[in-house]
Amino acid sequence: MKGLTLKEITRVCGGVLHNCGKELENREVSAVTTDSRKVEKDALFVAIPGARVDGHSFIPQVMKNGALAALTERELPELDTPYIQTVSSLQAVKDLAEFYLQQLQIPVVGITGSVGKTSTKEMIASILSQRYRTLKTEGNFNNELGLPLTVFRLRDDDEIAVLEMGISDFGEMHRLAKIARPDTAVLTNIGWCHLENLKDRDGILRAKTEIFDYLRENGHIVLNGDDDKLATVQEVRGIRPVRFGLDSGNEYYADQIEPQGFRGIRCTLHTPQGSLSVQIPMPGSHMVYNALAGAAVGQIYGLTLEEIREGIESLEPVAGRFHIIETENYTVIDDCYNANPVSMKASLNVLKDGPGRRVAVLGDMGELGTEERELHRQVGSFAGGCGIDALYCAGPLSEAMAEAAHAANPEMEVAHFADRDALLEKLPGLLQKGDTILVKASHFMEYGKIVEWLEHVSDQQ
Repeated sequence: MKGLTLKEITRVCGGVLHNCGKELENREVSAVTTDSRKVEKDALFVAIPGARVDGHSFIPQVMKNGALAALTERELPELDTPYIQTVSSLQAVKDLAEFYLQQLQIPVVGITGSVGKTSTKEMIASILSQRYRTLKTEGNFNNELGLPLTVFRLRDDDEIAVLEMGISDFGEMHRLAKIARPDTAVLTNIGWCHLENLKDRDGILRAKTEIFDYLRENGHIVLNGDDDKLATVQEVRGIRPVRFGLDSGNEYYADQIEPQGFRGIRCTLHTPQGSLSVQIPMPGSHMVYNALAGAAVGQIYGLTLEEIREGIESLEPVAGRFHIIETENYTVIDDCYNANPVSMKASLNVLKDGPGRRVAVLGDMGELGTEERELHRQVGSFAGGCGIDALYCAGPLSEAMAEAAHAANPEMEVAHFADRDALLEKLPGLLQKGDTILVKASHFMEYGKIVEWLEHVSDQQ
């Protein structure tokens, strides 16, 4: 890893290097990881003390497995192999990632927003990879530990990084932006998320736009021009935002939108460099916004319209993010990674166009603050009026969702259960062969187990 010698790591982290001679301190580490299971030869293992597991307990084993050194928060007199002692392992990881990314000197696209960060990241990465060797955030590695670990995956031959940046409180985005220092910042929208700390959409706007704190000089800002809160962002240190949306007043806009069920959506994208007709391979009107954001970023980095088209049309789904699974008995929409009121409604809108009975299997949404029950009621009312056939939900907050759905549509089949396991127990008697089933809830509900069951039961029948 470029520039990451033990001596330089110690300097960047403000630590103390133990048990290391002159020759060894100038060795570069091969990787940086906090997962003892992923240690490779000459890696740096970072010991993070956690609520359930303390990474320090794995140090002897990872050193036996070939790690070059460990980074710790403790003095370890019993250890006779190299280690770097620092005050905070987490802060050291962040400082080290910031330093490493600066050594590589590659463009960084930072993506944030309330809804659609991951799908927009996937779209942008798919487009940029038509010309550049592109590294993107994987899974949920978008926070103050995940972002540095993503940065450490970069190698000398990578040409651009597409980094998702997720937050739940003020100050977090400032710290993430300090690490990433994006030269392009993409904001998808300002919705109803993490209200426990951010209070309202104005608070969310303030927190998300902290990404501008470390925007590189002469950088780029790409915003959803249809979002009323983002519309208030006019200029940042002389940088005028580029806007995308369905409104033709945006620099990047779409029309001739033709939903094609679960096969995706066809539309025409208009850009300052011309128009193109594309087949987006995933359903939902939100995917049009993602394609527009991707087109804007693609043109910033010099891609042609044809390269942009190829990137959009070669997009592949991610598990847990509106991934459509065809089993022998059901069509399953695996959208269970996370949920908020906006994304719930967007997914229900797609479900209503599915074949067979349209069944929503929903669960509680987290971090919605004092309005959490009302926001669940709003989703329930939407479900009752959007044309689906059944709603089965679980969790204490989803009781309000079920009540509102029944009130909006007394003819629709609605059932509520205390928790996910109680719902799973009853699902076999509720579902019918040929159903199209949306599975969606906040991550803590662990609705991935429902998706696994739906796949497994089809295999057994």
